[in-house]
Amino acid sequence: MSVATRNGTPLDAPVAPPKVVRQRRIRPGLLGLAVLLIALGGLGAAFAVTSVRSTGSYLAVARPVEVGRQLTADDLVPVRVSGGRELQPVRADRIKEVLGRRAAVRLTPGTLLTPAQLTDAPLLGPGQQQLALGLEPSQVPARKLHPGDKVLLVSTPDTSAGGTEATRGGGTRFEATVIDTATPENDDVVVYLALAIRDVPAVVALAADDRIALVLTEAA
Repeated sequence: MSVATRNGTPLDAPVAPPKVVRQRRIRPGLLGLAVLLIALGGLGAAFAVTSVRSTGSYLAVARPVEVGRQLTADDLVPVRVSGGRELQPVRADRIKEVLGRRAAVRLTPGTLLTPAQLTDAPLLGPGQQQLALGLEPSQVPARKLHPGDKVLLVSTPDTSAGGTEATRGGGTRFEATVIDTATPENDDVVVYLALAIRDVPAVVALAADDRIALVLTEAA
């Protein structure tokens, strides 16, 4: 039995038993929340590391490029993009592989260059010939025609014939593709077209009689 003392003098008093510290019970919900927060933190760190690693240098369009035009070094600029691999753009170190290739679609400045936008085929394809038509501005179906635009050449009636003959001879259609355009000093518009070889003689004859109308059917 323990004896309590005061200043070395024994006292007849009982000794208090030691206090037992009761352990706090951890709630399962709080434990699960802690595990979830740790997991989310790890995922966030992994995403940040992956984003940094996926940053690469790719080719972007520096200036407008019309359909069919061959690419030059001045048309492209390298840019750093994070997560651009999903778009499958052309890497900057492959610039030599794309120089000299033609634009399959109209390229807009500020957009990434992709392989699907390039082609090796010229606008003037096999079985076609190039023809130039001189038109007044009011005869052009758009303010500006672009290379690659699809057009329809339609013959107009022969107004030099009298009677019912004046309403005949029109409506013949010829499909063509715009290769280029030019505006001479007299403000007329020269449209360079690619069309099937078999259609060239008829279109030339109609153009000589000023019996051709140009219709835009599909923009490049």
